[in-house]
Amino acid sequence: MVNVTSSRLDSSSPSAIATSDGGGNAVVNATRATGGFALIDSLVRHGVTHVFGYPGGAILPVYDELYKAEERGELQHILVRHEQGASHAADGYARATGQVGVCFGTSGPGATNLVTGIATAQMDSVPMVVVTGQVARGNIGTDAFQETDIFGITLP
Repeated sequence: MVNVTSSRLDSSSPSAIATSDGGGNAVVNATRATGGFALIDSLVRHGVTHVFGYPGGAILPVYDELYKAEERGELQHILVRHEQGASHAADGYARATGQVGVCFGTSGPGATNLVTGIATAQMDSVPMVVVTGQVARGNIGTDAFQETDIFGITLP
């Protein structure tokens, strides 16, 4: 068993994947796991405290979990007015604090708007985690609404 903070693993939450057994040990309930929960839980467990971003359709499941973590006081979301601001803010945060900068954006134009900040951080070896939404797997390659090959665009 893994020791966990039971406040994060609230069984009343529809996306909680584990609860505490009262002794500080996790009791896993894998039937309720979501990708959004796994991502946010991982960021919290790795000490991330700030996330910069702009919500949009394809990233909303992650934002659902982000807001829950924010309500619990585990993360602070800084809402920007444009995705490019999110990537530059994450870059600046990492440079100023020495901690990894994290930013979120939605698919398509939201993802491409992050690229200048990603390139700036990459050129100076600044640690950053950038997460974007994507169209449904079955729609990839079909020229779906807001479909962009962001992986290909951001390759070094």
